[in-house]
Amino acid sequence: MLGVAQTLAWASSYYLPAVLAGAISRDVGTSPSTVFGAFSVALLVAAAIGPFSGRLIDRLGGRPVLIASNLVFAGGLALLSHATHSSLVFAAWALMGVAMGSGLYEAAFATVVRLHGQNARRAITGITLFAGFASTVGWPLSAYLESTVGWRGACLAWAALHMVVGLPLNALLPRAPGADPASKEAATSGKDAGPGLAPAQQRRAAVLMAYVFAVTWFVSTAMAAHLPELLLVSGATLAAAVGIAALVGPAQVAGRLIEFTFLKHAHPLLSARLATLAHPLGALCLGLLGTSAAAAFAVLHGLGNGILTIAIGTLPLLIFGAKGYGQRQGFLMVPARVVQAAAPFLFGMAVERWGDGALWFSAGLGLSACLALVVMTTSIRTTPHAVEAH
Repeated sequence: MLGVAQTLAWASSYYLPAVLAGAISRDVGTSPSTVFGAFSVALLVAAAIGPFSGRLIDRLGGRPVLIASNLVFAGGLALLSHATHSSLVFAAWALMGVAMGSGLYEAAFATVVRLHGQNARRAITGITLFAGFASTVGWPLSAYLESTVGWRGACLAWAALHMVVGLPLNALLPRAPGADPASKEAATSGKDAGPGLAPAQQRRAAVLMAYVFAVTWFVSTAMAAHLPELLLVSGATLAAAVGIAALVGPAQVAGRLIEFTFLKHAHPLLSARLATLAHPLGALCLGLLGTSAAAAFAVLHGLGNGILTIAIGTLPLLIFGAKGYGQRQGFLMVPARVVQAAAPFLFGMAVERWGDGALWFSAGLGLSACLALVVMTTSIRTTPHAVEAH
């Protein structure tokens, strides 16, 4: 149920501007960049609301928070459908940002951790398997709706889907137990449910983890916005660039399947380190071999990105435990949301200045994320409970 509801939430928010921004800008009398600017505002609002939503999930469980997010999604989409001025576009996306901060992956992950505690890794992977098809479903459906009922009708259709599909699915979720599963463990064991890290180690791990999430979301968002352009400047034709870029989505799902099957018994830190190396390895192939390796680059980037999406949910659970997971997850994702809002603009400048050489910049970021994970592993290796958490 969470997987299907997440597919709807992502398709009707994160993947909406790519299809509708042009039509919205023409009708409202503004530029597409202004519409994407409003979308960036939504990401910043989501960053601000995330810790608060996570704390509510820790206290009440995910069911009421996710139901509320469906209502806010529907309201934001309905407001967007009535926008006649750019100020209303910004207001609608700001409202959508509230829903995104309380209704996307972080909220879904916190919900299953609230229900299953330390045993939530498999459920987190399963949710991302479903929602990996959000763009596959969302882009064609948004395009079809825009061509038949206009962009305003498309927004109203997505709002209706939140009410008749998303809300009932989230309402059917199990109620959270009366106490945080981690709190119960702590009560019976006489110690904190986390992996036993000292406070200084926890702070260091949190900083490193926030950096890894920020870097990987920056690279992911930058590639989503500029991959076809990058392939064009590297020498690919327009048709080839679009076709190769389309490989990223299936590769992400394939990466999650690999995590779900072959890597399910692997330590999450090992999976994450391997995933951070995928984009730099693809960039190296493209840099050395040219456009003949463009497909390999797209597939490697997609594989790594798919696994890293799971790591965003499993690493905080591994390192810090289930207690207070939702609020902690919200704080850890604040830098990621902020850089995600800026990624299309900043990486666009890099592409304008360096062409396909901008890939060395993104590859360097990926390598730095891998290094941060190595440092994190080293810092907790002396804590046996942390190493054996999964």
